[in-house]
Amino acid sequence: MFFVGGESNVRDYYDVVVIGGGPGGMSAALYAGRAGLSCIVIEGNSTGGQMNEADVIENYPGIEEIKGPVLGEKMRRHAEKFGAQFHTATVVDVDFSGQMKRTILDDGKIISSEVVIISTGASHRKLNVPGEMEFSGKGVSYCATCDGHFFKGKKVALVGGGDTAMTEALYLANLVREVLVIHRRDKLRATKVLQERAFSKPNIKFVWDSIVREIRGNEKVEKVVVENKRTGEKTELEVSGLFIAIGIVPNSEIFRGKLHLDSQGYVVTDENMETNVRGVYAVGDVRSKGLRQIVTAAAEGAVAASHAAETYFG
Repeated sequence: MFFVGGESNVRDYYDVVVIGGGPGGMSAALYAGRAGLSCIVIEGNSTGGQMNEADVIENYPGIEEIKGPVLGEKMRRHAEKFGAQFHTATVVDVDFSGQMKRTILDDGKIISSEVVIISTGASHRKLNVPGEMEFSGKGVSYCATCDGHFFKGKKVALVGGGDTAMTEALYLANLVREVLVIHRRDKLRATKVLQERAFSKPNIKFVWDSIVREIRGNEKVEKVVVENKRTGEKTELEVSGLFIAIGIVPNSEIFRGKLHLDSQGYVVTDENMETNVRGVYAVGDVRSKGLRQIVTAAAEGAVAASHAAETYFG
């Protein structure tokens, strides 16, 4: 089920329905519009998907530095320029069984289309340890750029060792007194440039070979219990917050049994982004692939919409 937002003038039919308003979805809408196709984007609470959590984006070609929400809004305006419509509701079901696809919303609307392009993205992976849900929003966060300002001058912990984790740690280091990076291995998985930046920050320190076992506190997070995987020793870290950046889970449950998903739940496509169901495409973080970046999602959206226009409307 995906929460989406928007206008009430929704028609019963569009050539293309895009489910999800991240960079892949908006790129698909842009290319569908340029091909002369009617298109509606069922997007989330705010334009841009996970881009909204990025304080600074510096790896999108041609744009040296830009804030995530700003890039998202630019993409939306660009898609609207070529006729894409944006709408809010909850997608409660889909029917891909016939040539005409049906997207069913919680407001009673059923939208038919020749083509559906799935861009539902992914959600933050949870630790699933005691205290995580209890202290969510009370010291436990999955987005440093969203919540980092609440911890100015304080000591926090962060779990993870990939690009996202190091980007979050670097952002936090400019706000908080100290960042303790908890990582289950003895080395990071992040790209070299991010590692070098993190290691150069005197207030970013590392807790290696360790996993979080419990999050403790009264009304807010006060301590994080970690266990060293090599020795089995448990230690209490006194912190005011815990940021979790250990990966993502695809938002694909609604498509289970209707599309081919891989073992992790990502939607499987061919090189044209088309799934095992003709006329249904998947782009962005929900798709089974190697690199999950804004630039790859945008490229996939362009490929999907272009292929759909040539194959089903050519």
